[in-house]
Amino acid sequence: MAYRLTLPILILITTLTLAACAPQQGANPAGALSAASDDEPTKVVISIGYIPDIQFAPYYVGIEKGFFAERGIDLVIQHRQETDGARLLGTGEIKFAVLSGEQVLLARQQGLPLVYFFAWYQQFPVAVAAKADSGINSIEDLAGRSVGTPVKEGASYIGLEALLGAAGLTDDDIDLQTTGYAQVETLLTDRVDSVVVYVANEPVHLEAAGEEIVLLPVSDYANLVSNGLITNENVIKNEPELVRAMAEAFAESLRYATDHPDEAFEMSKKFVEGLNDPANEDIAREVLARSTELWQGERYGMSNPEAWENMQEVLLSIGLLDSPLDLEQAYTNEFVP
Repeated sequence: MAYRLTLPILILITTLTLAACAPQQGANPAGALSAASDDEPTKVVISIGYIPDIQFAPYYVGIEKGFFAERGIDLVIQHRQETDGARLLGTGEIKFAVLSGEQVLLARQQGLPLVYFFAWYQQFPVAVAAKADSGINSIEDLAGRSVGTPVKEGASYIGLEALLGAAGLTDDDIDLQTTGYAQVETLLTDRVDSVVVYVANEPVHLEAAGEEIVLLPVSDYANLVSNGLITNENVIKNEPELVRAMAEAFAESLRYATDHPDEAFEMSKKFVEGLNDPANEDIAREVLARSTELWQGERYGMSNPEAWENMQEVLLSIGLLDSPLDLEQAYTNEFVP
């Protein structure tokens, strides 16, 4: 996940006219948009990860089960890099995006008024993985060893920095290498001693290849803000009912995908290429199962103030933030159902 926002702020604001309808049966669900003359839900664009993936199953479920439509939302998924989504959201060209916590803070430092309003992941999903026979069993064991990260930016890199900091280490204490998004092959071929991974993804592929691994999850050492639903200050000010409807629809989608993983997997086949291939099915189902574990918390959508403070401290410590921000402006729990 890339994070540094270097593109100029564009003055491009596209206003979508909101016209929602009542659901087909019964009264409007709480948070549904006001009924208008149109009989169809209003098109609402959300920018999420750069390619379709089983890890986005809740969005697919919400579309297929009609949870968004019941609230007057015709949800349209667009895939792009996080920095592009942050820019488009900050300049008003789209109204919603899925971004990680550090993206919001770095965007606000650049003057983009992003606001995090629903915490999707309750556990930060990044970890360092090493082969079981590597001698790496703790963060301290990374000292003097090679660590591969996809890029020196984004949630993967932020997670690594948080791990190192928990053990009093810095980049200078390890042999940090940029490997691109090929962590599985990089570790299997011993190009590095360890790699930064997503807990629910690369470890599944490594285990499927017959490799026994040691996993050092960031969430065991630091409470950080991970992926969530993001909007901007103008949408919150002018269309709070739309934000509330998005939060409620996604909460229902998230709960359903968690409680009905087999059905969620089948629905995802319409959106994710390759899920119909039997050779991929076992791995994809395991990725979904491990992903649902990361979504669990005391309350779907709730942001933890401590996690935001910790995230800011990490960004300040590695020089990505110039000075502390007003965190109360960066996130809200107002719309959590």
